[in-house]
Amino acid sequence: MTFGILVFPNVEELDFVGPWEMVTMWQQVAGGPNCLVVAEHAAPISCAKGLSINPHFSFEECPALDYLLVPGGQGTRTEINNAKLLDFVAARGKACKAVLSVCTGSFVLHAAGLLEGKRATTHWGSLERLRALGSVEVVEERFVRDANVWSSAGVSAGIDLTLAFIAEVAGEEAAAKVQFASEYYPSDRRYGAFHNTHPSAPAYTRDA
Repeated sequence: MTFGILVFPNVEELDFVGPWEMVTMWQQVAGGPNCLVVAEHAAPISCAKGLSINPHFSFEECPALDYLLVPGGQGTRTEINNAKLLDFVAARGKACKAVLSVCTGSFVLHAAGLLEGKRATTHWGSLERLRALGSVEVVEERFVRDANVWSSAGVSAGIDLTLAFIAEVAGEEAAAKVQFASEYYPSDRRYGAFHNTHPSAPAYTRDA
């Protein structure tokens, strides 16, 4: 099995690094798939916060994928108009067993025609923008699954998405091993009151 992670200029770092860590840990501790990073070109990519990364494959060189994850970030504003990238996502997404998005990666899935009639989510700051596109039911949850399409809220939510995906594909025990090996047991502490006072904050960020 092969799990592909798409990257592009100005991609948000944790959107793809979080899932990368979970999938590669899955490979190490529970026999998960190989994980690779693919971009339009094999040249280094400059991310949103300044990290530079080297994709493993260009679109032309990319092997067959069982799963494809599309992260978000400011770069999605440009990539939704990149015909070559959308063609890649559309073709690979239809051929994959599952396609996943993190944050505003959902806009790339939408532009590639993979969210038609689906339930999906995105970063809290872009929920209304996604809703305005129509043809997709926007859900304000940490992550959402609709058939073989998975999507998550922003940035760190991609870790939760990937763990839930591992549990679905490989079972609860495989996900438990990944969670344990990565020490991913998030605190439920909320710092300050910003999450309760911000008018756009989704319900899942608020204090109970």
